[in-house]
Formats: sequence, C-alpha cells, structure tokens
Amino acid sequence: MDGSLSIVEVMLSFLLFMVMFFGIGFLVNMLLRMTWLMAIVYPIVVILIVDEVRVFDYITSPGMAFSSLGDKFVSLHAADIIILIGGFVGAILAGIVMIILRRMGYRMF
Repeated sequence: MDGSLSIVEVMLSFLLFMVMFFGIGFLVNMLLRMTWLMAIVYPIVVILIVDEVRVFDYITSPGMAFSSLGDKFVSLHAADIIILIGGFVGAILAGIVMIILRRMGYRMF
C-alpha cells in the first residue's frame, strides 16, 4: 500500500474522530461543568498526535521543538487535516449540546 487513504476511509475516520471527541468532550463537560474545555484542550491533543518531539523538549530547546512542529504541520496531507478537523468538530458539538441541555433544565450530578 502506498499510504494514501480512500475517500471512504477518510469519511469513516472523520466520523470516528468526531464521535470519539464528542464523547470525551461530553463526559468531561458533564463531570467538570466546563463547557468549552475540550475545545480548548483539543489543539494540545493535536500537537501530541502530530509531533514526535517530547513535551520536555518544548521547555529545554523550544526553537528546535517549534520548528519541528511547524515542519510536521506543513507536511500533513489533506486527509490528515480533514480527520483532525473531525475531532475538533466533535469537541465543539459536545459544548453546544451541553449548552442546549442546560437550557432545557438537564442537570449533571
């Protein structure tokens, strides 16, 4: 296989990331009562997924670490970007659903 994804695989991966981060975001929102926490944390998760640099290197040698991060983001394929956007959409939808549920009187714990 040459490493490329078919359109079906991209759509399924988008849906999987969206559902996965919706579920994580919904549970975090329900437990911590912080509506947009996952939408704020998601970019950090993306950095951990994309970059191969240790977190400690961002403190000890930030120039090299951020340069490597920039190179990794530039080298992402369109399918990778679409899949990662799916996770962000799921995190945003979790926040929107929690706002709607709270307006309707739903109480978590």
